[in-house]
Amino acid sequence: MTVLDDQEAPPPAGPPPRLLDLGLRLVGAIVVVIAGVLTGVLELLLATVRVGGQLIGVSALLAVGANIALSWFAYEAVGRRWAVALPAVPWFALMAVAAIRTSEGDLLLAGDNWVGLAMIVAGAMTFAVMGFRQILAPPTTLGLMTPPR
Repeated sequence: MTVLDDQEAPPPAGPPPRLLDLGLRLVGAIVVVIAGVLTGVLELLLATVRVGGQLIGVSALLAVGANIALSWFAYEAVGRRWAVALPAVPWFALMAVAAIRTSEGDLLLAGDNWVGLAMIVAGAMTFAVMGFRQILAPPTTLGLMTPPR
């Protein structure tokens, strides 16, 4: 008799416990909302960046890249198609607040700043396209393996 005959194969790995899964999805949702706010603030700060006295469109490019990444991560972390709204809602709210003049006369996004306008349009279109792709995507199992038949 050898030692190898007495060993059993480890049990197959199953899905994570339901409470742990729910907790991780909730943490993912919180991270995505905070990331939506932070990227919006960063994009607003970069909307006025100038090189040689001319505005450059770095914040519009950042809006497209960050919003694609946030939309993808939101779906992967939360596991629901509507999760694309988690970063989009605070981002849109931040852009709306930035376009309103305060009582002191401060304005973060002026109408004559083409970069700010391009950033809002590009960011909104990116969230719209990512949301539309989620609607049209076929149902997936989110990486969980289905048992063999």
